[in-house]
Amino acid sequence: MGLLGGMSGHLEGKTKLRSKSDASMMKPENGASGESTYDTTNLDKEEGNILMSIISQLRPGMDLSKIALPTFVLEPRSLLERITDFFSHPELIFGAGQEPDEKERFIRVMTYYLSGWHIKPKGVKKPYNPVLGEFFRCTYTYADGTEGYYVAEQVSHHPPVSAFFYVSPKNGLLVTGELKPKSRFLGNSAATIMEGEDRIRLLDRPEDGEYVITMPNTYARGILFGKMTLELCDASTITNATTQYHCDVDFKAKGWISGGYNVIEGAVKGPGEVSLGTVSGHWSDVMEYTDKKTGKKRVLFNPHHSHVVPKNVLPESEQEEYESRRLWTKLTDAIKAADMHGATAAKTAVEDRQRELVKQREATGSPPPPSRFFEHVEGDRWMPKIGVDSLPKDRDEMERRVSEWIFGDKSPTKPAQNEPPVEFYDEPDEPTQPTRSREASEPALYTPVEPQPIPGSTASVNSSMSNLSIVSPPAATTAPGPPAPGPKFSHPVSPK
Repeated sequence: MGLLGGMSGHLEGKTKLRSKSDASMMKPENGASGESTYDTTNLDKEEGNILMSIISQLRPGMDLSKIALPTFVLEPRSLLERITDFFSHPELIFGAGQEPDEKERFIRVMTYYLSGWHIKPKGVKKPYNPVLGEFFRCTYTYADGTEGYYVAEQVSHHPPVSAFFYVSPKNGLLVTGELKPKSRFLGNSAATIMEGEDRIRLLDRPEDGEYVITMPNTYARGILFGKMTLELCDASTITNATTQYHCDVDFKAKGWISGGYNVIEGAVKGPGEVSLGTVSGHWSDVMEYTDKKTGKKRVLFNPHHSHVVPKNVLPESEQEEYESRRLWTKLTDAIKAADMHGATAAKTAVEDRQRELVKQREATGSPPPPSRFFEHVEGDRWMPKIGVDSLPKDRDEMERRVSEWIFGDKSPTKPAQNEPPVEFYDEPDEPTQPTRSREASEPALYTPVEPQPIPGSTASVNSSMSNLSIVSPPAATTAPGPPAPGPKFSHPVSPK
């Protein structure tokens, strides 16, 4: 899943640094040999960095708040949609609940999580900051006809919190979580501290409880001068309190003299803190697991041998006002047309409207509108209002209820059309060793289990420029459900 964190910096005036990208520019860079090309991550071939891009637009007497944002740092989709990167490789985890070995179940959950980071567009990019009440929803149709359902909503603006929910009933997988980014400006660098967590449940192993995952932090280097690069750094933890398996994955920063980009390393431990093995490699490339007892090294995930499952969506004209695609449609069109001034105007229109709504609420003493899909619960978590602990045990009934809750009577059923190809992460500096293809004699960590239909089921196949991240391509448009209860949102964008 591309980088979730954004980088924050500030300029004088109203304009902040922010980075997004056009995922339609993505293309796969892995060849038949499995090798990747690695290029330097520069913000702009002519300007070289964000600061020079903005300075080049200055004129005597110009209001700094009117500076157009460079379109090459804008990505045409919302953070709520980009979270779906984590659900790109379901084959890694489908069937894990049928695995009898606790350690293997843990490793498969860990691999599924780590597999989402490699997806990105060209350069250092960031999606739109969601506004309060914004939501994104979609479905997936897998090769065997089973389906997955996803919804995410911006449940808080100050501080920003994005809550999300995914479930594939017939494949026994349920995920809840929330992202709470906190940005810090560090001179020529910026950091986003990624608070919040993912919580994964294997429905076929309820006795396992939740696998709880925290995120690494994101750092952007070279914001004001020099070459701009982006790194994932610090520790990400994967923990199962019930089985007592855990792994602290260290996302390593490149050293001044030695080391490389995008390196990960972590020790997998079992009950009693017994060391069982290590995960190593690059989050942007091949990741491997080495068993401590046997010394054997096995490939966990190779992005060059993988396929990203597309999302199922509906046209923007059928979406509700605060669905991400429709909300930002004018900004997205302007970015794809390389219209910097049009992009700035479109983004400002949405954001100014949000500020006006805040002023109106403050003047009348009204609270913010309630969340549509999520509720705040103990432990500072945001959980789906449908109640994940009270879902039907029958998988057909569970699927029907989830679909109705998210989409009402309008659920997307066809795979996304003309979805842009996926581009793998490029190393921003000196290349690592070329990706090696798995030899026929090299054992895989596990044999993927094809999801089996359940008996009796019908299986049919910041408003700132400085938050920087790496992301996957946008999917096709999303589907609306029934009108939301409660007060309506005012909205400046009309449907196409």
